[in-house]
Amino acid sequence: MTATPTETYVDASGGDWDEVVAAAQRGNAERLVVNMGPQHPSTHGVLRLILTLDGETVTEARVGIGYLHTGIEKNMEYRTWTQGTTFVTRMDYLTPIFNEAVYCLAVEKLLGVTDRIPDRANVIRVMMMELNRMSSHFVAMATFGMELGATTIMTNGFRERELVLDIFEMVTGLRMNHAYIRPGGVAQDLPPGAVGKIRELLVEMPKRLDDMRKLLDANPLYLARTRDVAYLDLAGCMALGVTGPLLRSAGLAWDLRKAKPYCGYENYEFDVPVSDGADVYARYRVRMAEIDESLKIVEQCLDKLAPGPVMIEDAKIGWPAQLAIGADGMGNSPAHIAHIMGGSMEALIHHFKLVTEGFRVPPGQAYAAVEGAKGELGCHAVSDGGTRPYRLHFRDPSFTHLQAVAAMCEGGTVADVVAAVASIDPVMGGVDR
Repeated sequence: MTATPTETYVDASGGDWDEVVAAAQRGNAERLVVNMGPQHPSTHGVLRLILTLDGETVTEARVGIGYLHTGIEKNMEYRTWTQGTTFVTRMDYLTPIFNEAVYCLAVEKLLGVTDRIPDRANVIRVMMMELNRMSSHFVAMATFGMELGATTIMTNGFRERELVLDIFEMVTGLRMNHAYIRPGGVAQDLPPGAVGKIRELLVEMPKRLDDMRKLLDANPLYLARTRDVAYLDLAGCMALGVTGPLLRSAGLAWDLRKAKPYCGYENYEFDVPVSDGADVYARYRVRMAEIDESLKIVEQCLDKLAPGPVMIEDAKIGWPAQLAIGADGMGNSPAHIAHIMGGSMEALIHHFKLVTEGFRVPPGQAYAAVEGAKGELGCHAVSDGGTRPYRLHFRDPSFTHLQAVAAMCEGGTVADVVAAVASIDPVMGGVDR
């Protein structure tokens, strides 16, 4: 009876290059071990890929993460529930609005106030999320082009994204890391001129999308680098927990906005783009089609914007804020400060306690999920009845999707690794949180 040979596994944890190379060279075959990252510009941040090559063919691909650990989830245990939005918005920094939305939905579940969120606040949330979906996809297209050598696509993608970021800056005061969506609603109403600026975007963006499609859809060089590259079929997606554009590019029309609506998505008309290509090119086409659908949803949001409050009326939850832009940036308006300071001692005490101590959340746990730009983004929140989270954990799609790197890359060429990672569109801020 012969002994069954055992496989050798090597942990990649940083500072271990000599051990990794020695383990890879113990076999009889001649193999080359390549360390791509964590500084490589084509790894979407501080992502480490350890590739074992047989000539130009990748025989093994391993992913090393943890180089950007921010401790966001742990840090949030030492901040109030409202202050948590300033942390979550910095996870996947390309989808800050989605991070804020899923966190606030989980907190609102714990509070039992999901049905009490003002309609106008929900419409604004949906509109901002769809604008964020567009801006995230534009960065995906831009990095697609940059990493495949098409620098024109990079400049086009970031140029289109600027149109969205201008709106974000006008509405929230910031281009990124907004902390705009708060438990109970949003930080402030749309400022004067915002609706007109968004309508201008709806007119201009289809022209920009047409320009991008002319550059990519039938470009023979782009097709050669993306068609039948990094193939991952529906069975592989299901086994690896893949969601979002990657799953829909494999033929399954799974979208939480349709399957498990939140924030009133059941009241919007839109399609879920799918493809059966299951390769890099199919993922590109799905993302482009999703931008078209986001434009439709944003237009419906503008039509649904009825006058009303944007924060829950419960004074024990809704953070009192009437913001204005002053010489030192955005903050409470002087009139609002005068109202708080000059109204009554009780009002001043309430404002002080709500801002410094925060509101209490009943003990329990809740899970909320949204259809982020990259896939299912979930938040599991646990409360012990205090003014701070007891425990928070996020299901970030970038983290889940990185385990598909081996399935996509092994058996392909080393050049296709770059295209495969680009098609996943991971952001390490969401992975190493």
